[in-house]
Amino acid sequence: MLDKNYDSAAVEPRIAKMWEEADAFRAGAGAKPGADSFCIVIPPPNVTGSLHMGHALNNTLQDIMVRFERMRGKDVLWQPGMDHAGIATQMVVERKLMEQQLRRRAMGRDAFVDKVWEWKAESGGLIFNQLRRLGASCDWSRERFTMDEGLSEAVLEVFVSLYKEGLIYKDKRLVNWDPKLLTAISDLEVEQVEVSGNLWHLRYPLEPGVTYQHPVAFDEDGKATEWETRDYLVVATTRPETMLGDTGVAVHPDDERYKGIVGKHVILPIVGRSIPIVADEYPDPTAGTGAVKMTPAHDFNDFDVGKRHGLRQVNVLTVEGRVTIKDNEDYLEGLTPNEMQLGLWDALDGLDRFEARKLIVKVFEEGGLLDRIEPHKHTVPHGDRGGVPIEPRLTEQWYVDARTLAKPAIASVREGRTNFVPKNWERTYFEWMENIQPWCVSRQLWWGHQIPAWYGPDGQVFVEKTEEEALHAAIQHYIAHEGPMKAYVEDLLENFRPGEILTRDEDVLDTWFSSALWPFSTLGWPHQTPELEKYYQTDVLVTGFDIIFFWVARMMMMGLHFMKDDYSTPVEPFHTVYVHALVRDKNGQKMSKSKGNVIDPLELIDEYGADALRFTLAIMAAQGRDVKLDPARIAGYRNFGTKLWNATRFAEMNGVKADPTFVPEAAALTVNRWILTELARTARDVTEAIEGYRFNDAAGVLYRFIWNSFCDWYLELLKPIFNGEDAGAKAESQACAAYVLEETYKLLHPFMPFMTEELWAHTAGEERERDGLICHAEWPAPAYADETAAGEINWLIELVSGIRSVRSEMNVPPAATAPLAVIGANAVTRARLERHDAAIRRLARVETITLADAAPKGAAQIVVGEATACLPLGTLIDLAAESARLEKAVSKAEGELARVQSKLANEKFVANAKPEVVEAEREREAELEQQLASLRIALARVRDAA
Repeated sequence: MLDKNYDSAAVEPRIAKMWEEADAFRAGAGAKPGADSFCIVIPPPNVTGSLHMGHALNNTLQDIMVRFERMRGKDVLWQPGMDHAGIATQMVVERKLMEQQLRRRAMGRDAFVDKVWEWKAESGGLIFNQLRRLGASCDWSRERFTMDEGLSEAVLEVFVSLYKEGLIYKDKRLVNWDPKLLTAISDLEVEQVEVSGNLWHLRYPLEPGVTYQHPVAFDEDGKATEWETRDYLVVATTRPETMLGDTGVAVHPDDERYKGIVGKHVILPIVGRSIPIVADEYPDPTAGTGAVKMTPAHDFNDFDVGKRHGLRQVNVLTVEGRVTIKDNEDYLEGLTPNEMQLGLWDALDGLDRFEARKLIVKVFEEGGLLDRIEPHKHTVPHGDRGGVPIEPRLTEQWYVDARTLAKPAIASVREGRTNFVPKNWERTYFEWMENIQPWCVSRQLWWGHQIPAWYGPDGQVFVEKTEEEALHAAIQHYIAHEGPMKAYVEDLLENFRPGEILTRDEDVLDTWFSSALWPFSTLGWPHQTPELEKYYQTDVLVTGFDIIFFWVARMMMMGLHFMKDDYSTPVEPFHTVYVHALVRDKNGQKMSKSKGNVIDPLELIDEYGADALRFTLAIMAAQGRDVKLDPARIAGYRNFGTKLWNATRFAEMNGVKADPTFVPEAAALTVNRWILTELARTARDVTEAIEGYRFNDAAGVLYRFIWNSFCDWYLELLKPIFNGEDAGAKAESQACAAYVLEETYKLLHPFMPFMTEELWAHTAGEERERDGLICHAEWPAPAYADETAAGEINWLIELVSGIRSVRSEMNVPPAATAPLAVIGANAVTRARLERHDAAIRRLARVETITLADAAPKGAAQIVVGEATACLPLGTLIDLAAESARLEKAVSKAEGELARVQSKLANEKFVANAKPEVVEAEREREAELEQQLASLRIALARVRDAA
């Protein structure tokens, strides 16, 4: 006998162990001979990571598809793996070493990297065990790591190939620079932090003899009425310290104020450099003074403007974010500073950027060049790991020609070879890809794939897969060219010192570079492995919207460039990208540690079980809509699992067990033919919903069938049969119930794998051997349909539900019974009333059922089909008192609804309130409208009955 209560804490580890011992999820397990493949590559979590709600949603949806396709007999591979997470991992290990008073640079590169590998072996990969707890059915035997030997080989192949094709190159450009971690970081590693600061308006003197007329008064139409002659320009900045690197001032070409001085110069205070005034579309003439200082080496927009106008790029900050002047050749070129300037330069040189800001503002103020200061709230980019403001920094880095690689990736989506679900994300993809910039792939770290580039004594670069190959290329290069380098290299070779010819590039590759190869590197590329042949192209990529550009787009670019079919046609890494939304808290707010609203999925699994969490996430995962996760919902869906468990136990207590000879077509009882029809409809709907990535619809269909159709109605309608004397009817119903339960377990398995595997094993019985685990069972595809039987039982359910609803709305005491009169019934309905008389009276608490020509006085009316069922209420409730109660409830609901609607009609409220607050009010409005509609129906019924 099944245990009285389902204990997820005891069952889930046992089932997980059973799967592991059976090697249930290995690639191809359970596949039919000659089956099509189905492959998903897991978005590799960071080796430093632990399971969060985003992971829980992402992997639940992947697992639903993987289990679904495995049960459909496909050759399935869910490829797991982890990302080495360059910055995050290096920080973790550095912090641990600092506890032992050890520092990375003192240790040296090789020793430090060894320590990282030690940490990875001991502590990395915690998240995989957590994913197992969630029920993820990956082929864990194929676990990959982005720094595995095989994946490292793929990285070398790609880098060297792209370099030799001219698609990887070195360039001096602006990057996001973290002054704490001392490395370039990607846009994804930058977070915008709102701060309260200032906007400093600084005066830059025009070159001697140059003036212009600046408007100072305006009429009602905004036209200037007064002007003053100025010999300076006012520029506004939130970062006065960067003015040391200004090399121009930009104004809009249509700005009438400055047309006469475009091409003239201003004298940069403190520095003394003469810098040009240029006309460019970038400045907004309506914002501030319309004149914008240009610091091409310290601002991304300024860099672009500077490129267009040939402005110098002068870097005035060190890697640590300190002012650099004395040793800065770019800064000093062409300047002849006076004694005062030299004194200021001495004071500024080596000063931290924020201390330099204070001193510069002070100098402007004392020199009469500080026009004004405005309080200013703005966002400042911070490194998400280092936690300090990042600097746009001009450095020489390695870049990928992303614009060239993006073209085929754009065409693939545009022409429908890869599709986004929901489709609206394609627009975001195109916006990013069509405006793509060169991809900076170098990082100033030690943990990661070291760039395979070596430099000769004269700085010549040699990019090869190994140092031996690079050395060979270098020797060939230098020996072939006459000059001092030839003699130098020949001397080294003659003295057996070839190791002194080359120096390796110290930088490592951006983590996203190796991740971009994930769909094919994990399958063995660059070797032509059986797995690569079988599982590439992969099928669906499940991901969050925040990495569409950083990961999805780059996989598309790399896959199309390196993967070809037998006809040398590029092959996309996947045909579908399913983009899931965010998991927010129950109020719709984004989860964050600072808000204290982070929900730990492992704590939820401990409390409610993995199945309850998975089903909750699935049923709430509507396309394009964020998941608002309330633990109370998880408790509710745990109750759903308990409902099925109890239904199985009830069936078992009533002799339900599988009959191998049972076939749906042989069922004779209307109630059995009805449930078999509903089962077939459910199987079709669930299948279509999963195929269409409508996971919430699939879960909703299952919920309604199991809770309502099977548990609330089918088992209830079977009770008289189980307790009756008709042995044939009883045996058929027992066999039919067992069949429906088994098919239901299969349909529910992708969503609630642990409980369904347990029920599958238990209900096999001692006399019967199953063909393995439910995760390998055949997916239901019943074609059974008896619409006549379905129509009849659904009519019964509608009638009883209508009566129950009226009783509930009118506060009829549960034990009270009343006669039921039916008017307008045709022959079919009359026959149904006769056949189901006992069931109607039992289930609807009805005394008698009669046919009538008119509705009795004081009766509530329920329309069912062509007939109207009338339930006299006058003897059951005080109609006047009930009418007064409902009137009061209606009035209260109307008042509350008016208050909410008034709020939502207030444009200021909608514009200024937090989005989650506005959304909560809209949800409240919908709830009140529904509640009010129900109350009005109930009030109308009471009044009609009176």
